[in-house]
Amino acid sequence: MEPDRFLAPYAAHPARSRGRRHPEPPPALRSEYQRDRDRIVHSAAFRRLMYKTQVFVNHEGDMFRTRLTHSMEVAQVARTAARALGLNEDLTEAIALAHDLGHTPFGHAGQEALDECMRPWGGFEHNLQSLRVVEVLETRYAAFPGLNLTFETREGILKHCSPMKAEDLGELGRRFREGTQPSLEAQLVNLADEIAYNSHDVDDGLRAGLLDPEGLCRTALFREAWEAAGRAEPRPEGRRRVHETVRRLIDAQVRDLVEATRARIEAAAPADIEAVRAMPEPLVGFGGEMRARHVELKRYLRDHLYRHYRVRRMTAKARRTVRALFEAFLDDPGLLPPEAQEAARRLEAERGEAGRARAVADYVAGMTDRYAIAEHARLFDPAC
Repeated sequence: MEPDRFLAPYAAHPARSRGRRHPEPPPALRSEYQRDRDRIVHSAAFRRLMYKTQVFVNHEGDMFRTRLTHSMEVAQVARTAARALGLNEDLTEAIALAHDLGHTPFGHAGQEALDECMRPWGGFEHNLQSLRVVEVLETRYAAFPGLNLTFETREGILKHCSPMKAEDLGELGRRFREGTQPSLEAQLVNLADEIAYNSHDVDDGLRAGLLDPEGLCRTALFREAWEAAGRAEPRPEGRRRVHETVRRLIDAQVRDLVEATRARIEAAAPADIEAVRAMPEPLVGFGGEMRARHVELKRYLRDHLYRHYRVRRMTAKARRTVRALFEAFLDDPGLLPPEAQEAARRLEAERGEAGRARAVADYVAGMTDRYAIAEHARLFDPAC
């Protein structure tokens, strides 16, 4: 168990956790946040991330990142920064590993399609779905639904939430209603997520041939890393230079994040985690120059990778697939597997059509890319 004495006073201390929705005896050999992390790693939703899209659909190639590898990379980046800042590494890792549990198949394209389908019944947000996964949908324990994670881990999973939906979340949604902040560990994972997906989407985009170094060098952050990698000895070429560049991209951003955050913490001098929560603005963030460079690279990726015609073709097919699955199951829940049928009947009895729609959204959101493709074929291809 991690002794509290190694943590900064403003970190999340396990002994001061706000606890779990369903009380449990304390773990004997682990901290509360280690228990959270372990429950996440052993969940079915976490395993399914292996076959969920990051940018490239799973069958496009084995070397591209998936939601699982992305989540692990976010955890690695976040743990490094957490240690440097005296924050709780176990809580940081738990949040990072859980932050995408509610993502649909086919990445953001699937999420957008499911949100459109669910618009008459409150829409679909993957952050809220991640929370729903750990609070309701995972079925591993006899004593409670979900994983029964600590307040602090659940707080970190909920990155975004509209004030209207926050009304239904009680204490967990309070910060969205009142404009307060989550723990520093949660703030850190938000930035680690951005660092990881920007840097690794550069890597995957170059590997796929959709990006090229010459074009990326129009952005200051990539150009400096690319040129520094080219000066390394022995001089790297091809994929080695790309790997050296991505490593430098991540290192530059993490260093700046730690230095800028440390300066803000010193200036604000929060006495504890509650003082962090009471701050009007987040304390974790880049310095001004790095923030501008980070945004410049993000915009370049949006224009030249995410809007590339090959990616757009993949996302168009993904949207049609998700929409067709949702509409077929909503129209006839008898097409669902027995367990999903039972969930649809139960939720419809509780909430009417909105409950049936939410059960269908739960089922579709839980699919992997390849399962969604197979289900679509089973429903619409007469040969299957």
